[in-house]
Amino acid sequence: MEWKVRGIRGATTVTENTAIAMAIAVNELLDEIEACNVFQPDDLVCVFFTVTTDLDAMFPAAAARKRPGWNHVPLIDLQQMDVQESLPRCIRILLQVNTLLPQSAMIHRYLHQAHSLRPDLDMHMSSQRLV
Repeated sequence: MEWKVRGIRGATTVTENTAIAMAIAVNELLDEIEACNVFQPDDLVCVFFTVTTDLDAMFPAAAARKRPGWNHVPLIDLQQMDVQESLPRCIRILLQVNTLLPQSAMIHRYLHQAHSLRPDLDMHMSSQRLV
């Protein structure tokens, strides 16, 4: 087996545009992704966060940066496209991770209202949990 870069997706929503609500949501999502996948912060190539236009209270990367071991992980925040009737107050994430595992072993997490974005990726999470 050889090391490859794999992608792990996820998303969550918040009920209000506040720094506290966004930080809690980011950490909850990252906790879920870390609990379901086998990697250490040092395995992360980079992490992309996007937010919908109705979220501007904080940068999601600022919350991630405070996590243990995440101080050297390249993080970036981006504005999500403003598509009519899209899910409001949504934070999306794409982690790129070095791993020996195949892409099919990556477990994606969609929390709260974001579950509606990709129920096909999230529906079998409990049976694939690796911890």
